[in-house]
Amino acid sequence: MDAIPDLAATTEWTILLARQAGALIRENFSESHREMYKGTVELVTEMDTASEQMIVAEIREHFPEHAIEAEEGFGKEEPSGYRWFVDPLDGTHNYAHNYPHFAVSLALYKGTEPLLGVVYDPLMDESFWATDGGGAFLNGRRLQVSTRAPLVDSLVSTGFPYDKATNPDNNVAEFSQVTPHVSGIRRSGSAALDLCYVAAGRQEAHWEMGLKTWDIAAGCLLVIEAGGKVTGPGGEPWDVRNKRVVASNGRVHDELLQLLGWL
Repeated sequence: MDAIPDLAATTEWTILLARQAGALIRENFSESHREMYKGTVELVTEMDTASEQMIVAEIREHFPEHAIEAEEGFGKEEPSGYRWFVDPLDGTHNYAHNYPHFAVSLALYKGTEPLLGVVYDPLMDESFWATDGGGAFLNGRRLQVSTRAPLVDSLVSTGFPYDKATNPDNNVAEFSQVTPHVSGIRRSGSAALDLCYVAAGRQEAHWEMGLKTWDIAAGCLLVIEAGGKVTGPGGEPWDVRNKRVVASNGRVHDELLQLLGWL
């Protein structure tokens, strides 16, 4: 089934799938975990793998012609314009340390255009979702970005690449530059939830570099559909393949870009 006959029905199905994967990782949250590494610094647990295998199997069954890009490599390439971006456990380091902040993130795109995005926080039981042109929601309540400005009165978030100890392009200089000019700054360990929090008006902006598409494909759509702004580092329209992203309520966007020195 290459075409999507009903975007609303597919969104509901995706929400349920994210909740199913979230239940799996929640049930095993307090257990000790088998930790492995991709490369030298990027952590993965057995629950990343189990969650992804379940998600990919369901997508293959329901949409066999769709391509899948999944973090742990269980996806597939297919000659289809539709593509799923799957992060089965965003916030793996948090999860491995029993730090209660992580999520499942799923997004469906047609080419480079987003169709739907779902992010589920299983510990808070918060389902964030958005559809192209259909708005953004949290557990059925419509979301709207905050109206707070300027940046000095704003709460913002960011993240750092896994190889920050050896990579000079590690966001440390940007973090130091921005910190004195905001009300507060957070580093939660889950880019997907950071973006959802911008969409929900819980914070005014998020910036990050060194990202993978599955980290933010859903969250960026949520910000846009909640009335916010998402761009690349130079203020150009955001592209799903861009590894740097700036997302905000729109009111503090240019000020943040100028502080980052990315314009």
